[in-house]
Amino acid sequence: MNLENTLISTLGIEFVELGKGRVIATMPVNENTRQPFGFLHGGASVALAETVASVGAVELIDLDKEICFGLEINANHIKAKREGLVTATGTVMHQGRTTMVWEIKITDEIDQLICVSRCTMAVVPKR
Repeated sequence: MNLENTLISTLGIEFVELGKGRVIATMPVNENTRQPFGFLHGGASVALAETVASVGAVELIDLDKEICFGLEINANHIKAKREGLVTATGTVMHQGRTTMVWEIKITDEIDQLICVSRCTMAVVPKR
């Protein structure tokens, strides 16, 4: 999967662990991911969460026959962050034939919860 010139590369998202049903990725809190008041932008957290769910879903489908898309996402922003690195850990909660539900927890360097998200992925046949 080519990630060059995508939102993933723009936000500086890097994958630490990629397995069946579990994905861990990091994202810096910097000028690309902050809102105007200097805090981590909620949209950047949501983009990180959906990226983790999407990449995780890709690992669980047959790419010769299926593709997947984000269908729904929600997020609760728990704690503000100004700098450093956040880590998203995504785990599959439900893996069905046409949908998957992922839970993503975003934490800081000392494992404090920054954001918790749930993302539903649609799995559809390739045309």
